[in-house]
Amino acid sequence: MENKDLRDFLFRGLMFEAEASNFQAAGIQVGADAQEAEEHLLAEALSPFGVHSRNNALEMARLYAVLYCFENEVRDFIRETLHEKDGENWLIQIPSKIKEHAEGRQETALKDSWLEGEKTDLLGFMEFGHLAQLIINKWEHFSAIIPSQHWLKQRMDEMEKVRNFIAHNRMLLPSEFQRLYMYISDWNRVVGL
Repeated sequence: MENKDLRDFLFRGLMFEAEASNFQAAGIQVGADAQEAEEHLLAEALSPFGVHSRNNALEMARLYAVLYCFENEVRDFIRETLHEKDGENWLIQIPSKIKEHAEGRQETALKDSWLEGEKTDLLGFMEFGHLAQLIINKWEHFSAIIPSQHWLKQRMDEMEKVRNFIAHNRMLLPSEFQRLYMYISDWNRVVGL
């Protein structure tokens, strides 16, 4: 390809990109639809299973996504609050029983696991139930935001039960879905999400 041909090719590509943006802004699809491709891949992956199992899985996947976001937001909330109040070394000030448990799980992940995911965040190795204990242990840092220790403990205990149910691939009832959504909505309102 000569310089002129290359320049013309690149120019046409830039022109297409500019026009494609205009078409997309007008609601006209240009190129592959990523959402449609993802839906197709999911449908293909689920196709060997029965309709009832697929429907339950899709319902639980939505609940898992909400719970995943919630749990990680709680971890971030704790991390940011304790870092702000106790400084860079906030981790050394958490209860030793919780810290030792998390360190043990982290150590196992580092040496025995073939998984290559996140392994440096000690807070990520704490059990869900430890999160409420951590907040209560450092209540002076959280009391201005969270209504009461009872409020926190009640919701976190209920959500831990639901979390464990989901983690073991058990189907929940619609009322249990609603209760979880309500608790998460309460939390989000209280902490300002």
